[in-house]
Amino acid sequence: MSQLASGHPAVNAAPPRDVGVVLLAAGAGSRTGSPELKQFRWVAGKPMLLHSVQRFQARADVAMVVCVLPRSHVGDPPPWLFQSDLDRLLISVGGLTRQASVENGLQDLPATVGIVVVHDAARPLVADATIDGVIAAARAGHGALAALPVVDTLKEVGDDGRVIRTIERARLWRAQTPQAFPRAVLERAHDAARRDHVTATDDAALCERLGIPVVVVRGSERAMKITDESDFARADALAGLVE
Repeated sequence: MSQLASGHPAVNAAPPRDVGVVLLAAGAGSRTGSPELKQFRWVAGKPMLLHSVQRFQARADVAMVVCVLPRSHVGDPPPWLFQSDLDRLLISVGGLTRQASVENGLQDLPATVGIVVVHDAARPLVADATIDGVIAAARAGHGALAALPVVDTLKEVGDDGRVIRTIERARLWRAQTPQAFPRAVLERAHDAARRDHVTATDDAALCERLGIPVVVVRGSERAMKITDESDFARADALAGLVE
């Protein structure tokens, strides 16, 4: 422990509580084939969405977590969602697109938030180290996303099933979440996309089109996105592995 000039132990300063998290949980999850919303189903010991809520609220730098839910559930969220810090929990309504849902969550964050993290609730097993990495990059003024390098050989295939060419994989990465940005940067990117009638599949792409630097933070296979029914069993298995 460091010492002050007086000889008394120095107290480590608490990190600024200026991070806002937009948790995207507004999808229908139709590809699982279950009538229950995917993000509300149990995986690795608890409801999928609750994993992310509790993971982010365990951080001292997080000021608010905004859960973006389907409109049908905003007025009556599942009761287990309140097994969290209610002072740092807001419910926002999902939009017609992922991009619109991010905008809604972004608008609901308190003014004190300077760093915004966007995360898919369908990735319940995100690691603390990954969150640390994207937030650190955002504090340096960049956009940042978790990602993994492509390791498989990639083929471009035509409509007739024939291979057109092999794609060089050396510089290709698979994007994940969380993604983090200075709030002003993310708001600028969304404002420009709305003005230009542009849509994208993630927030990093909205920043890229404006020439805003976006860096990669190595993600994890544990942070898989649960999409199909078979993914639930795979996530249960991955949850038991040491990061």
